[in-house]
Amino acid sequence: MLFYIPGWSIKSYKDNEAIPLLVNKVYSDNTQLQYAYYDLPFVCPPTGVRHAGSSLLSGQSISLNLGEVLRGDRITQSDIELVMGKDQECNFLCSKTVNRRDLKRAKELVKDGYVVEWIVDNLPGATSFVTVDKNFSSNGKSRYFINNHLTIVLRYRKAPGKDGEKGGKVIVGFEVYTKSVGAEKRLESGCPADLNNVDTPFELYLAPNTTGSSSLAYPLSSYHPPEREVDLDDGATMEIPYTYSVYFREDEKVEWRNRWDLYFVNQEEGSRIHWLAIVNSLIISGLLSGIVAMILARTIRGDIKTFSKDVSGEDGKLKQKRRSRPGSGARSPKTGEKVGLGLLDQVDTENDVDVSSDDEQLEDVTGWNSLGILNPSFRGGFISVGIGLFIFAGVFSGYFSARVYKTFGGINWRKNTLVTATLFPGLLFSLIFILNLFVWAQASSTALPFGTLIALIFLWLCIQLPLVYAGSYYGYTRSGAWKSPTKTSVIPRQVPVQPWYIRSPSSILLAGLIPFAVIFIELLFVFQALWQDKSGYYYVFGFLSLITLLLMVTIAEVTIWSFVFSYCGVVAITYGLATGTVGFLTSFWFVRRVYGAIKAD
Repeated sequence: MLFYIPGWSIKSYKDNEAIPLLVNKVYSDNTQLQYAYYDLPFVCPPTGVRHAGSSLLSGQSISLNLGEVLRGDRITQSDIELVMGKDQECNFLCSKTVNRRDLKRAKELVKDGYVVEWIVDNLPGATSFVTVDKNFSSNGKSRYFINNHLTIVLRYRKAPGKDGEKGGKVIVGFEVYTKSVGAEKRLESGCPADLNNVDTPFELYLAPNTTGSSSLAYPLSSYHPPEREVDLDDGATMEIPYTYSVYFREDEKVEWRNRWDLYFVNQEEGSRIHWLAIVNSLIISGLLSGIVAMILARTIRGDIKTFSKDVSGEDGKLKQKRRSRPGSGARSPKTGEKVGLGLLDQVDTENDVDVSSDDEQLEDVTGWNSLGILNPSFRGGFISVGIGLFIFAGVFSGYFSARVYKTFGGINWRKNTLVTATLFPGLLFSLIFILNLFVWAQASSTALPFGTLIALIFLWLCIQLPLVYAGSYYGYTRSGAWKSPTKTSVIPRQVPVQPWYIRSPSSILLAGLIPFAVIFIELLFVFQALWQDKSGYYYVFGFLSLITLLLMVTIAEVTIWSFVFSYCGVVAITYGLATGTVGFLTSFWFVRRVYGAIKAD
């Protein structure tokens, strides 16, 4: 269920050739706020020097695609120098002066479990995590340490093809191991005297500015008096020395095309649960299909018996009732125009999936991921392609909305087109903009820059809206309304009182429960990758594509589902409308087929 195309070109390096190291951002599994690496007050600032092997000055940002910007990436050139095949026991990077406020900020990030993302040859740095027994408890005061020495390990092998014959090498692994080293026992260069035997780590602590403090009387004591807010601006500072080591190791076991396998952790164990999710979905879809088939079979058998009898002896009321059904089957609903307006936008969203417009979008993106075309090495590719499909699917959105609108008796197709192009995208943009204000206030890189917001508005109003108009014009004036398979009666048939379980509130919950049951297991993995395990990668799009297909099959027999909370709320609205569109279109087609097959008297 997983196929991966690692990239279009292989970058090879020769001995003594410089390798650029890029820094991106810091992020945490415990919060959704990300921060650009060089925005942190306690890291070494860029020197602005152009290093060998890079066309950028240190601290200068590389060009990012739309998807990278939307996911909070801020990739810049660093001052760390890497040379192919050249080990470096220790290099001094800088000595950063920090005050109490900077230390407070560093402690907050340490407490929230933030980690740094570095990139070499398009590979993010892999590292090991040190954990403690969850049953272990300590009542002591928390102490914070910073990892100020970095050991960089680059794994390489001979490059394939002609580059390898010329001495070229490719990088198949990038690992970073951190260590906290105290400021004592250092050489004149600033490097630790002995990296293998570190006596004391570097603690983020400045003694309070208090005369007679026990920390001053007993400097070697492990007791630290609590820091006070009044001391934050007292001018006290400390120096944090940063150093790094570099080691190159040849590794013939890892092929270049498989170098990303390290980041797809626990997939073999997790695949069992994914198969369980598929079996669960198949069972639910199969049961639902069986129930629908039984109901249809009974209905059809009853109709056959009814129509095979001599109708001359029928009761007048029964005869009128039988004749009125086909005439009411194709009647437009009272809120037909609103149905069209709700449908129209989702032909857009679904053009990511492969069933009708709106669902084609999702299925296309997940399908491309399953084929390996969109993969983690193409940063932001999933988002960029998804937005592109959403924008250009406007022509399908306009086309289908116009035809449904005209079928239900709509006259003002221009108004319908305007609502089609602005209703759902406007709601989506408004929600994102409001959430973005809160992220802006936290100075997080997750916040969308003003220029990006303008670009999104341009894509929406200057590209998608004209496409929606073109599709709507063609659908309304050229293709026209779908013709009713039967003649619609002038007088609507009276609808009997419905049982409580098929009335609106109950039916909506019931109709949404079954599709949700199809996907909820796979949904756990998706949300875990989005919100809880950002250092890993969700990359079982083969399973996701199959689950999505089963979801579409199930929704063809029932309709809509939803979720909760902020960004998840945006996703919920999108997929609620998308799956509702699938349910409507399939139900609409089914009703037309059924009544089209009835013999009119």
